[in-house]
Amino acid sequence: MSKALPSIPSAPVHRTTALSGKHRKFLTKLTGVISGGMFIDGFILGCIGIVMPAITDDLHLSVVWQGLIGASALIGIFIGGPLGGALADRVGRRPMFTIDLAIFVVGSVAQFFVTDAWQLFAVRVLMGIAIGADYSIGWPLLAEFAPARLRGKLLAVLELAWYLGYLISYAVGYGLTVSSMAGWHVILGLSTIPTVIVFLLRLGTPESPRWLMSQGRIDEAKALAAEHMEHDEQSDLQLQRTMGKQGFGRLFSADYIKTTIFVSIFWVCNVTPYFAIGSFAPIVLERLGLKEGLSGGLVLNGVAVLGTIIAVVFIERVGRRKLAIPPFFISTVALICVALLSHASSTIILICFFTFSLVNAISTTLTGVYPGEVFPTEIRGIGVGFATAFSRIGAAMGTFLLPLVISALGISAAMLMAAGISLVGGIVSYVLAPETKGKLLSEVSAPQRSESGRSAI
Repeated sequence: MSKALPSIPSAPVHRTTALSGKHRKFLTKLTGVISGGMFIDGFILGCIGIVMPAITDDLHLSVVWQGLIGASALIGIFIGGPLGGALADRVGRRPMFTIDLAIFVVGSVAQFFVTDAWQLFAVRVLMGIAIGADYSIGWPLLAEFAPARLRGKLLAVLELAWYLGYLISYAVGYGLTVSSMAGWHVILGLSTIPTVIVFLLRLGTPESPRWLMSQGRIDEAKALAAEHMEHDEQSDLQLQRTMGKQGFGRLFSADYIKTTIFVSIFWVCNVTPYFAIGSFAPIVLERLGLKEGLSGGLVLNGVAVLGTIIAVVFIERVGRRKLAIPPFFISTVALICVALLSHASSTIILICFFTFSLVNAISTTLTGVYPGEVFPTEIRGIGVGFATAFSRIGAAMGTFLLPLVISALGISAAMLMAAGISLVGGIVSYVLAPETKGKLLSEVSAPQRSESGRSAI
């Protein structure tokens, strides 16, 4: 049974056209500090492929340990996503928003001192837990403050921050590796710098009014909304009159089962090919005959940043579905071409890889938008956390299995498997992806079925 809260008179919704200076400043800062967490996530994942050869030589890694260390942060995210989301739904967004970064600081510093494979694996799992929690705390927090007409763009900026973190980490690691200026301990430990900066900037972030409302703390919610939210969102907040059932089970209720399936499959089919290829970009490109695998991987990541910028610019113009669905089918064709033309010229291979990297990034940007929109406040954290965890199953498996598949079956088989995953993502998205452009949060997160079993209006 849902717990009824005191009735609040509904207010007419007005579509405002411009942010006030105060609200613009607040949203800019909030987007920045949440983007910082995404930047850090990309940063710790971007350099692992660069330093893997050095780690392998120094710690005498087997192929299995290479895969485990490459996937370690992803395994941690699998744990941290649901855990952080559940805590954010129960105790609030604000306290968890800084705790997770504090944990990450500890893990970043510890990377300077690891001496064994299991130590490195354990430290990066811990860091992954903190990042997974940050997904399921930060995305709901931004979605719950952002105005409807800007929500998609602001959430998409978070993914841009991830790609920038990945690219910068890859570029710094590439430069330090080629010049032999620093060892792998230092390259991995550089994540300490942005983590400390973001941690300090997050201090003083307010609680989400929507979360406060879901807990029955109406006066606090209204006061914070008046200070930090535009009129449309304040009006929409007043429609949140009941505290629905919390917890993991509601994700699989009749109201949200299709939403959960869509978000999870959409995410896993986007990131699995990217992580499998991106984490081992130098190895993949060299096995395809490109001698400059490291530099090719750098350009590949730069193209991904361009794709994310395209998504940020157009998401509120063309809508979600047009950016989410076509890239899957284009990626499928590009990866099949790589598999079938692996012995062709390096130019053709690079064009196919760059095409995949560009369109995959466009679609993957939506993985930072949909999860924060389509779940209601009381399960938004656990919803994002579950989707995060599910996506990391595929990403971790792809990262772990890619070197094994290449070794056993060859590069063409690995690329065909990646193409198959992209094809599944395109079909599922075509059937289930909603269009949420310009809609208020109460509209896009409304249950798909009423308690009587009918579709919700």
